[in-house]
Amino acid sequence: MKYTQEICPILQKDSLNRTTFSFVVQSEKAVQTMQPGQFAQLRVTGKTLRRPISVCDFSREAQWIRFVFEIRGEGTAILSRLNEGDSLDILAPLGNGFAVNPAEKAVFVGGGIGVPPLLGASAAYGANATVLLGFRSLRAVILADEFQTNGADVRIATDDGTYGHHGFVTELLAARLEESPCDAVYACGPTPMLKLVSAEAEKRGVRCMVSLEERMACGIGACLGCACKTRREDGSETYSHVCKNGPVFDSREVVWQ
Repeated sequence: MKYTQEICPILQKDSLNRTTFSFVVQSEKAVQTMQPGQFAQLRVTGKTLRRPISVCDFSREAQWIRFVFEIRGEGTAILSRLNEGDSLDILAPLGNGFAVNPAEKAVFVGGGIGVPPLLGASAAYGANATVLLGFRSLRAVILADEFQTNGADVRIATDDGTYGHHGFVTELLAARLEESPCDAVYACGPTPMLKLVSAEAEKRGVRCMVSLEERMACGIGACLGCACKTRREDGSETYSHVCKNGPVFDSREVVWQ
């Protein structure tokens, strides 16, 4: 795993809703080897441990990285109070990302704050991408217009029915997979959602890559705190680490609890 520590000025800050923020930062080093689906460890003033934040999008040519995160505790609350002109101390890029192939037809499935990591990954597919997004309600919907701008067919589900399909995003996935063939499914979100996505893809023999969510400390595989149970090629079970071996796994590797 090759990563760098870099001080990145905040070029743009936006509030996507009352608890979700978007930062675009300048990067000369980390962005050069970045892949969709990777993450960064962000230093938080007054906190010992960095916070893992997924990369939403990036541009090597323009030298910027975008992070979209939700306030989940004290650390992310402190991050949310930074402004344009402030700087972020980051370790990046970390982990293994999505292996994208724009020649394929792909379905992207995101739930809640698992939606942002899919934006950069899906952009390369244009009209070959179907993007299925699940949120609690209309007020929680983020980034849908940006997926559409990239050319994707975007469909949304909300738990309370205030926007789009009233129900789970996995119901949209089942319907999409019945419509026409696709080559791959890429997913990021809560573990129960990922388990169902994996089952739907496996049922139809479609390759499925999932980005797991797990609590992390070091982010580089040293503390061994983010272990998840996985399956070897011979069928035996072992433990992998989401920060180092993931966060993206072939869904067939994951032993779903």
